[in-house]
Amino acid sequence: MNLKLRLTIVSFLQFFVWGAWLTTLGTYGFAYKQWSGAEFGAVFSTLGIASIFMPALMGIVADKWINAEKLYGALHILYGVTLFLLAKTDDPTTFFWILLIGMCFYMPTLSLSNSISYKLLKDSHYDVVKVFPPIRVWGTIGFIAAMWTTNIFSDEQSFSDLGISVGNSFANIFGNSLNANQFYLAGIFAIILGIFAFFLPKCPPPKLISQNATITQKLGLDAFSLFKQRKMALFFIFSMFLGAALQLTNMYGDTFLKDFGSVEAFKDSAVVQYSTMIISISQISETLFILAIPFFLYKFGIKKVMLISMFAWVLRFGFFSAGAPEGFGLLLIILSNIIYGMAFDFFNISGSLFVESTTDSKIRSSAQGLFMMMTNGFGAILGSAVSGWAISSFFTTQDGGKAWHEIWLGFAIYALVVAILFAILFKHKHNPEVLADVKH
Repeated sequence: MNLKLRLTIVSFLQFFVWGAWLTTLGTYGFAYKQWSGAEFGAVFSTLGIASIFMPALMGIVADKWINAEKLYGALHILYGVTLFLLAKTDDPTTFFWILLIGMCFYMPTLSLSNSISYKLLKDSHYDVVKVFPPIRVWGTIGFIAAMWTTNIFSDEQSFSDLGISVGNSFANIFGNSLNANQFYLAGIFAIILGIFAFFLPKCPPPKLISQNATITQKLGLDAFSLFKQRKMALFFIFSMFLGAALQLTNMYGDTFLKDFGSVEAFKDSAVVQYSTMIISISQISETLFILAIPFFLYKFGIKKVMLISMFAWVLRFGFFSAGAPEGFGLLLIILSNIIYGMAFDFFNISGSLFVESTTDSKIRSSAQGLFMMMTNGFGAILGSAVSGWAISSFFTTQDGGKAWHEIWLGFAIYALVVAILFAILFKHKHNPEVLADVKH
């Protein structure tokens, strides 16, 4: 099988097995299982907790001891097993611990998939900057496909709408909780991806450790020395701030649209009835912006592309603040979802390419793990903790609702401050030849 096709399959399934449940997790816990906020709220922190240490740790393992493709495959198989267990879990505390274990297996695969793709493409003498984005776009397509599949097959009513009778035989396969199909779906394909990964070309650890290496180097902790470099330290810090912005979208985007249902005039609007599909416009827009990344990177350079991403977050939140289910407000909601593709991918992919082009090959997987740790780890925890405190302290109405206009406006101001500080503090000269060298 052609290498690019194999990596495309990896990219598609990598995000399919995440998108099948990520955006509907809140609905599953609060609406379907009827768990309270106190019981279920901590579940949202599992992604951040796992991302603090597991991507960097597994990056070290891939750099020093185990073939990256084998490690990647094993992690996905273990992740698939935990998803099967989640589907059978009725206790919110047990659900939290199983999901945390599952995230410890899954989150490292995000950075490992980048490392594997970069390694194999460079070994085959491809221009990574040009070839990788069209491969990565299939990850977004996988995420969209998973969201839509879950939206269709999440409950018994959805099957009835399709003229399909859900009988005892189906219930015997999937258990009593048909909404748990999202976990079975993701689990099956995670195991398939894990097995597929074992047949990828080999990505052995560099093993470039000298006899005089320090204990830190032997353990693979030398990637953390990147924080001693001002530019890299600033990059990782701003990665954390951008990771917080992404968490705000993941936590509140669908809930924001659903809350329009509390307004009598909007309760039957398309925004409320099809909120998940409307949010999926964000992922659809990614497919376009990912393909535009090579042009922007070569034309403007990594710093300007990341800066464009930050100002896109300002627009993302600003449009939401003025959004409504009808008229011009509906247009702003749609535009907010479209701009998301630029906000997310311009930083995420250009950031991973920045790490790839500026770090030593000995610690490259570890460095990608650090990038993931700062965005999906500390960034996610920062975003969830601070936003939760701010909303409960300043943006909760007297009837217990949320002042969404003020909330999104506050998030927009936050993103604007981050963008301005990044423009002033982060110094990086654009050199197209350095990007071209990524392919070697």
